Amino acid sequence: MKDEELRQQINELIKDEIQDVINDYVDEKDESEKSGLGFVSKEDDQLKVNVSNDEVDKLIKEYKKIKKNQKSNFSQIKRLGLVDKHGNQLNVKH
Repeated sequence: MKDEELRQQINELIKDEIQDVINDYVDEKDESEKSGLGFVSKEDDQLKVNVSNDEVDKLIKEYKKIKKNQKSNFSQIKRLGLVDKHGNQLNVKH
């Protein structure tokens, strides 16, 4: 998978998570307005989020490392649950 595709997927995940938090906040705000509890202002606040490209690059690097390990022979052995000729589980340490 190309870096640009990974970057776009990470950005979409971040946007989705932020949207979930905003939705929860709006729901809580609506509930507190209905019940008359708390101090809710009628101001329209704007939310701005900046995600460092360095952090996204770290995520991409970690993702690639995980994918590389998943493709390794050791990972295949672990996934298959292979046994030796005596029926004992093969212990793979890397």
